[in-house]
Amino acid sequence: MRNLPLALALALLALAGCAGEPVPLRAPPAAPSGEFTTLSYNVAGLPQEISKVRPKEHIPLIGPLLNGYDIVLTQEDFDWWRPGLDKFDFAHYHARLRAAADHPWSSGRHPGPQAVGLHAPTQRPSLMVGDGLGLLSRFPFDDFRRVPWRTFGEGGADGLAMKGFAMARVGVAEGVTVDVYTLHADAGAAPADDAARRAGFEQLAAWMEERSAGRAVILGGDTNLHTRPESADARIWSAFLVRTGLTDVCDTLDSGDRTRIDKFAFRAGDGVDLRPVSEAFESERFRDADGNPLSDHEALAVRWRWKLLVDELSPAVK
Repeated sequence: MRNLPLALALALLALAGCAGEPVPLRAPPAAPSGEFTTLSYNVAGLPQEISKVRPKEHIPLIGPLLNGYDIVLTQEDFDWWRPGLDKFDFAHYHARLRAAADHPWSSGRHPGPQAVGLHAPTQRPSLMVGDGLGLLSRFPFDDFRRVPWRTFGEGGADGLAMKGFAMARVGVAEGVTVDVYTLHADAGAAPADDAARRAGFEQLAAWMEERSAGRAVILGGDTNLHTRPESADARIWSAFLVRTGLTDVCDTLDSGDRTRIDKFAFRAGDGVDLRPVSEAFESERFRDADGNPLSDHEALAVRWRWKLLVDELSPAVK
């Protein structure tokens, strides 16, 4: 697709995607630099009957607000569940969330435990819902790959969900791709939960080493890491950043509260210089008419600036 116009390239991308074949997202760059925005938001999409907030009322209000961001990463946005949950209003939350979102590309429904290599009867005997991870994008991306954690702890009812991480290779411009990851880590404060989180981040780091070696990466999501200085969570996060070469956006911009569990991290790579320009929790934007937060998490937004470094592109891209 090296000399094809963008519109034709995207049309071929759609057709090839229907055939189930991998599609390269690289094409000659239209510009040497640019900017885009990302949002990570745990939308608190658990059933109203067990939720501490009001998802039945609030999730339809979240959807239109997502349109202000180029790439949206959602957590607790469940689109797979055991058949017994069909009778609950919960089964409509995902569709309501996306009903007013106008992003042209979006992740598909979770394919179920077997499709992601999870043997539910033994590995998740209490499994009720999917991983809750979703992606909305104004840019094309390849297959949204979902990977469940291999282990989970004792707290936070983690065994009820297929928590894990997901990744897509997003073409933010012609010839410029970034590996975008989202995750929802194990919850709880018991030693077993600390061990499960540590194992999960080690699993994610190993997967990045294999699938995203040398590439530009953005990671955003609910880490469930309260990274207070000298804490076990801080050590897990620091070890993960060192191993993967990622940098916490807070450390680059000297912004926000580094101890909060909703985070973004990044690195440049493969001829793409990638840097955060701004970071903010959108606490005032995501509220209802009475001023109540729409979730028990705040939406975290980052604006990014990229620059194409042609001399550093891999040979396959030049």
